[in-house]
Amino acid sequence: MFYEKTKDGILLKDVKCLDIELSAFCGQAFRWTKTEEGFIKGTVKGKTALIEKIDEGYLFHGTDEEEFKNIWLSYFDLETDYAEICEKISPDENIKKAVEMYYGIRILKQEPWEALCSFIISQNNNIPRISGIIDRLCKAFGEENENGEFSFPTYEKISTLTLEDLAQLKAGFRNKYILDAAQKLKNKEIDLQKIYDMPIEEAREELMKIKGVGPKVAECTLLYGFSKKEAFPVDVWVKRIVSELYPDGLPKCIKGNEGIAQQYLFHWRRNLKKSD
Repeated sequence: MFYEKTKDGILLKDVKCLDIELSAFCGQAFRWTKTEEGFIKGTVKGKTALIEKIDEGYLFHGTDEEEFKNIWLSYFDLETDYAEICEKISPDENIKKAVEMYYGIRILKQEPWEALCSFIISQNNNIPRISGIIDRLCKAFGEENENGEFSFPTYEKISTLTLEDLAQLKAGFRNKYILDAAQKLKNKEIDLQKIYDMPIEEAREELMKIKGVGPKVAECTLLYGFSKKEAFPVDVWVKRIVSELYPDGLPKCIKGNEGIAQQYLFHWRRNLKKSD
């Protein structure tokens, strides 16, 4: 057992290759924040986690065992052996450097609708602005929980709105894409549950039926929302990485774990450029 109940919540310990802070703030999710006390705070499925890094591991303050098992165990992909995956992808020297420098990044298992909507919002945008739009979306149309935080609004809720309703988000042209996505899901033109079982090529095509969803948004949704670890999102940073480091193609050692390799390379290269 890698977690135990304590008087303060659930203590997560002895999990190899896990850095919750890195995973939360490496560009794959937009609702995590740091409190003044240095805790990591985020809301998933309407439940808010307040996570403290301590010597023994990570303490989920106020979380009970049922909530931990139903939400956080899956969200942080804690039953997957990431240490083994990192060893598999590390024969490549560039990936090895990235893994060594940022060991512990995991692909978060986000809700498919939240991932889809978030990456629609992310188009031609920066992380602070993305986070601001999503925060306004949740406060305007989500449900408030016992911690005073807000759930991500359902697509059923969003599908009933108008562009005028969404104007307060200050998301610009993205509003019509958010609305189109919600309506297509509500009308069952696209069934998120079926995408789980689709081959990735077919799943990409299905998501791209939504207005404003191109290859990058579809790939991000498949990786972060459907945990298809073979998905390989390509943005400006990743395009540069591939052209500079892999002009002859991606290394064979990442086959089946392309998305995990991409996340390490993205974070490594982006921060390398910042320090130049």
